[in-house]
Amino acid sequence: MRIAVAGGTGWVGKLVVAEAEQAGHQVVVIARSRGIDVISGAGLEEALRGVDVVIDVTNLATLSGTKATAFFETVTRNLQEAEARAGVKHHVLLSIIGVDRVEWGYYRAKLNQEKVALAGPVPTTVLRAAQFHEFAVQSLTRMGGPVAVVPKMLSQPVAAREVATELVRLAEGAPAGMAPEIAGPETLEMSDLVRKVSRAHGPHKWVLSFPLPGKAGRAMATGGNLPTTPGVRGTETFAQWLTHQR
Repeated sequence: MRIAVAGGTGWVGKLVVAEAEQAGHQVVVIARSRGIDVISGAGLEEALRGVDVVIDVTNLATLSGTKATAFFETVTRNLQEAEARAGVKHHVLLSIIGVDRVEWGYYRAKLNQEKVALAGPVPTTVLRAAQFHEFAVQSLTRMGGPVAVVPKMLSQPVAAREVATELVRLAEGAPAGMAPEIAGPETLEMSDLVRKVSRAHGPHKWVLSFPLPGKAGRAMATGGNLPTTPGVRGTETFAQWLTHQR
């Protein structure tokens, strides 16, 4: 198959590209560094010629729900419209477990993205994933200073590599709408994971945890990010992942 990976130069995208190539597929990387802009649409249609499936793992680092909504909706519409013109048969989207239960701006943006993709002209598969193990590192290093503030969050963290493998497997099959969720093997408190990263590899910080205000905070703290249905479960534990990190 010929698979295009939107966001293929990001850290998740690189894993998807590697998994697709290892599975024997031809891969097209969609990224601005390759002269393809998913926001303006420049270069998209040319890049998608002969492509069978698009896997979308694009992302925007923002806490603004408004900015996230505009980004994801623009990217999804541009991709789907270009895919339809190029004859692409399947669109695979990476999303997050809990976007329908945690009323936080970024999650609402991802939920809207799911709806736009599923209503688009190209048949779509949506994979909701738990937080990656790397999320703990991001939470520790997001801000400078001696303190890391982490919202209370129950999660079932999963190895990003295992998510990449599942995305490629879904791309190889027929469009499925909402695919079974993928999560890791253990339910853990995010602040505990951040502390473990700090102790094992640094930077060494005080880790403070508190619930976010409102319904979103209560949902995160009480399991809103946990899978609710049977699905794929990764095998790599957080402890195993941590031992392999520098």
